Amino acid sequence: MNTALAEPRADVAAPALSLLVLARAAVVDGVTQGELVRDLAPYVAHKLAPAAWREAAARAIAGLTVQGLASAARNRLELTAAGWQAAQDELGGKPLPRAWGEIRDVRLVARALGLEGEAVGRAKRLAKPDGLRAAVLQRAYGMKIKGAPSAARLREGLAAVALERAFGNTLKGHVGSRTGLSPKAGRLLAAQLSRRPRDFGTDGRLVAALAAEQAGTIQTDADALRTAILRNFVAQSLSPASPPQAAASRPAGGDAAMAQRAPAAVAPGPALARPAAASRPDLDGFADAVRSAASTRAEGWPGNRKAFISHVWQVVQAENPQWGLTDIEFKAMLAEAHRTGYVALANADLKDKKNLKDLQDSAVAYKNTVWHFVRVESE
Repeated sequence: MNTALAEPRADVAAPALSLLVLARAAVVDGVTQGELVRDLAPYVAHKLAPAAWREAAARAIAGLTVQGLASAARNRLELTAAGWQAAQDELGGKPLPRAWGEIRDVRLVARALGLEGEAVGRAKRLAKPDGLRAAVLQRAYGMKIKGAPSAARLREGLAAVALERAFGNTLKGHVGSRTGLSPKAGRLLAAQLSRRPRDFGTDGRLVAALAAEQAGTIQTDADALRTAILRNFVAQSLSPASPPQAAASRPAGGDAAMAQRAPAAVAPGPALARPAAASRPDLDGFADAVRSAASTRAEGWPGNRKAFISHVWQVVQAENPQWGLTDIEFKAMLAEAHRTGYVALANADLKDKKNLKDLQDSAVAYKNTVWHFVRVESE
């Protein structure tokens, strides 16, 4: 049976607070109460006033002592053998680091993100800014990235998520992690997941900004991201009906099973004010709207009629405002409809200067081709 922290009651601390105290004490030679209060304060200050936090920490220490997980002597808290086992079980198993920085940045953050079961090698990626951001985004959007989660691979995965969302999440599992869009087009599409969609310029800045948004912080640096993750972890385990001033103190013979684990610190999916998925078109509905719009704006002769993509977009946007699509989403959806054979696109072999703006506005970069027109079947 795994050793862990006691199940919280109405008069005891939330599990996240007890876990923070346990983790901070899991260092060589233990920790003083003053050091513990100081080092953990950034992660509880948004919920507890300084006096309340000092009281909660003191009671949490007393609770660990009663459970036989820690011993306090000369104002220094050290874990017992049972306490070390509890820390290992809660923070990803052996070998448990003995330095607070690594325990916090790797094991505790992994626990907060619900990734404590990851292999040690993968978990160590959390110590680096890129690895931490990747973990936040993979957790938030449920992405599975093959190989090392580079910024480019994350951009592709995020673009696929944005494309699925554009289709009202009716393409789940259909798009995969590649959209076929050019890096810039994919980055612009992935940016639609942001609360303030914009051209982030590079994949790295896109990833950093979206990870910060998901964690709920303005700053994009790694320290700010870790602090936000651990604050969320604490906040989600605190019930308004159960103020966390007391500590877990139910004795359990040194081994207590945690029946209630604190939730992960990043919730799946973006928190965006977007049209409901039900209002977005599926692939069939979108293709029908595109073909109908293209037929009203088509130019050319029988057998070679086509409409500028920008003209088709104007009609689709006017006729379907409930979809709430952006032109970036529309173009990505159009590329997917072409890839799957629902519509046919064409490029402009000869550029006419009179239509230069229409050509520029219509451009859809897909793989090694740039599309400008929607083909219209002969009636």
